Amino acid sequence: MAKKTRARGAAGTGGDNPRRPCPCGSGKRYKACHGAGDDVIVTRPFSGLAAECDLVAMREFLPSATAPLPLASPVERTVTLATVLPGASAALVRPDGEVVLGMQVQTRSGDLSADLAKALAWALEAEPGSALPVVGPGLAGEPTRLQDVLDTGATLDLTVHGDFGWWVPPPADGSEPAADVVATLERANSVVLPTEPVAADGVRSAYWVDTGAKAHLRWVRPESEDALQAALARLQARDELNLTPETRYAGAFRAHGLLVPVWDLDREQHAKEWAEPAAAFAKRLDKALAETSPLTDAERRARDALAGKQVTLR
Repeated sequence: MAKKTRARGAAGTGGDNPRRPCPCGSGKRYKACHGAGDDVIVTRPFSGLAAECDLVAMREFLPSATAPLPLASPVERTVTLATVLPGASAALVRPDGEVVLGMQVQTRSGDLSADLAKALAWALEAEPGSALPVVGPGLAGEPTRLQDVLDTGATLDLTVHGDFGWWVPPPADGSEPAADVVATLERANSVVLPTEPVAADGVRSAYWVDTGAKAHLRWVRPESEDALQAALARLQARDELNLTPETRYAGAFRAHGLLVPVWDLDREQHAKEWAEPAAAFAKRLDKALAETSPLTDAERRARDALAGKQVTLR
């Protein structure tokens, strides 16, 4: 049997010190989390995919969204990726044969990419009407990953939904859904936060989210953490970090190896009104990312201050 590696795709996983925080982002010590078993930990599971930012958004904060999965080789069934499925299942096969994979699942291994590839392999062989509640333990040796089965250069054609009505396709006979199905949908819909994409030139994987108390722009960035931190620090030192004078940079969270900057917004403004400010910010950020000179004292202080506004989700 091939021996598994404690960590892949990341440095400092904690294997040499079981008392360190687990790099999966659970908040537990490594020994009490992934270090307790034989699991592989991949802190940037979607690296190498053009859809990396889309996948992180679907996994972490988009409530209801779907996208055709861009497979490298065609298959007989339609394959759709979704944020969450009924019961937080890993996969299901609709009666018409359509395969739907869930990103937000009940359990996960240390490699989300391998989990999704395994769920896909199961679904392509499963009978219509089947569901996979959880992905089982990994196989020995090197697993198949999304990077092995997707068109690595393709992004996702995401559709953000206002509810979970897509869970239940309209019956062919025109009948009404059963009462328990209606009740399940109502419970799921009650927790959906209004979310819309902010689309503009140079802007991708940015989303307006209304939490009720305030609105935010959450923007998944593809750059390495060090490069992005330095660029944000340069902008902060120049007082160019906010989208507009009325907005506030709230901080960033780390998710699956990427940083997701967050801004507090005026709830009275529609999501479309943030497209122009986001596009202008994207240009400022690109210029800051292109700078190669060492950070000034003011920029280093800004970087240290911004680091205190970052949290790790995964």
